[in-house]
Amino acid sequence: MVHVYPFRAVRPAPGKAEEIAAVPYDVVSAEEAREIISNHPFSFLRISRADALVPDIDPYSTEVYELSRNIFDEYREKGLFIQDEKPAMYVYRVYDADKTYTGIACCADTREYESGEIRRHELTRYDKEEDRTRHIDTMNANTGPVVLLHGAHAEIKNILKKVVEGNSPDMVTSAANGSRHEIFSITDSEILERLSEIFVSIPALYIADGHHRCKSAVNIVEKRKKDGAKVPEETHHVLGVIFAEDEVKVHGYSRLLTDLSPLTPESFLKKISDIAHITPYGEADRSSFALKPKIGGKEDHVFHLYIKGTWYECVIPHNPKITDIRGLDVSVLQEQILIPFLGITDPRGDPRLQYLGGARPIRDLMTKVDSGEFAAALAMQPVDVRTVFSIADAGGIMPPKSTWFEPKLLSGLLVHLLE
Repeated sequence: MVHVYPFRAVRPAPGKAEEIAAVPYDVVSAEEAREIISNHPFSFLRISRADALVPDIDPYSTEVYELSRNIFDEYREKGLFIQDEKPAMYVYRVYDADKTYTGIACCADTREYESGEIRRHELTRYDKEEDRTRHIDTMNANTGPVVLLHGAHAEIKNILKKVVEGNSPDMVTSAANGSRHEIFSITDSEILERLSEIFVSIPALYIADGHHRCKSAVNIVEKRKKDGAKVPEETHHVLGVIFAEDEVKVHGYSRLLTDLSPLTPESFLKKISDIAHITPYGEADRSSFALKPKIGGKEDHVFHLYIKGTWYECVIPHNPKITDIRGLDVSVLQEQILIPFLGITDPRGDPRLQYLGGARPIRDLMTKVDSGEFAAALAMQPVDVRTVFSIADAGGIMPPKSTWFEPKLLSGLLVHLLE
């Protein structure tokens, strides 16, 4: 069973959401954050990426984390942020192109991450984990949500539908990609109680996005216990937005190769052809987010390679004896091509291997290769949500950058205070 909790959100004052809402801290560099802040002076990136404001200071210095807290306090003092008087849950709805995503913003329980009811499918990197732990600790707040998933549930869907029907959102803002983000408050005690009851009957939640934010929230509890402080109940709670499995979209996560050493493009193609069916793909829709297989079957391992101005479809036949994580397309690519042919043994740290999020059209991959910045690109097929659930249920860890979940939520619309 899992537990969810209403909370008194700190959020932009009426009319301020458009000025404050920002992309998550970890999808932009300090330079990119600095440029966004120059165009949007009240951007939440001033809080989530304060290092962008002081480029001459070590981004992991105490001064940077304290600057984040000082700006947050300043926003509250000036009335840019207000705190809700009553605990609430919130409907978070995103319109993005032809898809609508609807989830519940609330708090989950860090203790259930430790006990396994909140399940992960990725490893966290220590440096990123330490950064967010220090940020949350100094802020005394969760400033960005963890995106969590549960199995499809008709009653939850109906409750959320009734909450938004005929009502205007409390907050509306648009992201740079054109998506529209809306927040609706749920304060009715009967609805809150019923949602809590439903979630107690759900066996597990699954982290889709925000593994570092979730683990860092757990770290805060442990740190404060070690410091001898009494840990309030609210500190055990972590900000999340929970979606049903049929309310999200999963993209593949593309790979980019800086070079093919010790191979040439021709010898690389030849080596792949020794283990896979490989054929020119033909004209590709540059605006699409993935290439549909033309020769690969449903069970086969399919990826698309862009090299020297041409797309190729590569198909490695399915091996029925491999049913675990080793059977994922990204695992097969790593074990059968990247390691033996290019010597890329560390997919987390090898600088020759870079990644591009799946919610990017393939023209972005083509541009990066055509410009000479990269030698080749690999477009991957998406992983089914249920596959992610199964791996997490078994305690498995997927290879890095296996999934790209949509929607991507904005930061600064809802902040959860730890005390």
